[in-house]
Amino acid sequence: MTDSDSLNLTDLALESKDLDSIDAANEPFVGKLVSPELVTDDLPATTESQLDDSLVELPASTSHQSLETSAIEQPKSWFRRTVAWVSWCFRSLFCIASLIVLLAFLTAIPIVQLIAFGYLLRVAGNLTAGAKFRDALPHLQEAGQIGLALTALFLAALPTQLLAHEESVAEIVSPGSSQATLLRWLSIASSLLAIGYLMWAWARGGRLVHYLWPQPKRFFREGFRLKTWSSLPDRLWNFTTSLELPTLFWLGLRGAAGTLVWLIPAFIIITAFREGETGLAGLVGFLSLILLGISMLYLPMLQAHFAAENRLRALFDVRTIRRDFRHAPWAWLGAMICSMVILPIPLYLLKIEATPREVMWLPCLVFVAFILPARVAAGLALRRARHRAKVHGEPTGRWNTVSRWLVRLIMPAVVGVYLLFVYVSQYTSWDGYLTWVQQHAILIPVPFLSGT
Repeated sequence: MTDSDSLNLTDLALESKDLDSIDAANEPFVGKLVSPELVTDDLPATTESQLDDSLVELPASTSHQSLETSAIEQPKSWFRRTVAWVSWCFRSLFCIASLIVLLAFLTAIPIVQLIAFGYLLRVAGNLTAGAKFRDALPHLQEAGQIGLALTALFLAALPTQLLAHEESVAEIVSPGSSQATLLRWLSIASSLLAIGYLMWAWARGGRLVHYLWPQPKRFFREGFRLKTWSSLPDRLWNFTTSLELPTLFWLGLRGAAGTLVWLIPAFIIITAFREGETGLAGLVGFLSLILLGISMLYLPMLQAHFAAENRLRALFDVRTIRRDFRHAPWAWLGAMICSMVILPIPLYLLKIEATPREVMWLPCLVFVAFILPARVAAGLALRRARHRAKVHGEPTGRWNTVSRWLVRLIMPAVVGVYLLFVYVSQYTSWDGYLTWVQQHAILIPVPFLSGT
């Protein structure tokens, strides 16, 4: 064997020994991408830190993104979507019903009824200003909360009323008996329990889940602390101020005053009819009727424009309203039919016999339920006209011209039908001649100026 062969065998032995030592050193790090012993000695500090960051942070972010992607890609089941849609429908209907009831109560109270009138104007004004339909009814969620609180109060008071009634009957049958005394104490205890239950639900927010589940553990943990109840007055005040009642009252007051200016021909008609059916009185009444008809052609839209601009002068801006009419004549016609014929005319049947003051809010409930969609229709018509004016500019073409003139020929008939029912109602309505002024289609939706 030569010296070169011996050297080659020695080199091979050393290489195999080095490989075995490397494999033995790497055995404790099976499953890792890179061995720390291999990178720590050879790489600089900055490279080592960057490598450590890549080994630690990159898999975490990748896994987080994959979880988000999988969560986004998983659609909700049809059952959950159906339940959510049904829940939303019931909640929306309850809020709208609560809103109508609250407006009916406000309408039945003199002076305060201007708040309800201002709210109706605000609805039309919001739509005219471009609000979406779901945003047209301001404070709808707050109305739902008030309606839920009143409903809970009514249900919580039922046991107390039942026990109080039984106690009064027992006192009549056997005065001073132990049964009457027991029922009296039970009614007191029931009343205190109901008050505590409702106060605890209102302290937590007054939502439906708060009425259904009282959270007893939380009550015993927080219910006896002063800070749990100390914030209630401030929260109640903030909730009340969020309703904007003074703003709605001021809007309704200005709207009613401006509308009465437009109804000056109606005052002249009342005076002419009361003077008797003479030739001069009949002529003055006929001319005033024509002027009132012209006023009614623009008044519903002028009120919506006034609410959108929040300026009293806008209630007399006929030129702007005529310009809006050019852009959407058929929408204007549909809104006028709803506001003057379909919705307000059936309500004249409720004005024949006066309602007792105690239940005045019941016919007001029907009036508000009919007039609210009429305000919505007026606002939608003006919104469509102004949207088309912004998108398409000045209307041109033969069809636009024909549409405008067709609607102009139909509009007097629509207003004429409405004034015909107003004329007949002066002989059938409880208020008599005052029905010319007390027009629920354009003023406060109340059936009578005063109950029996």
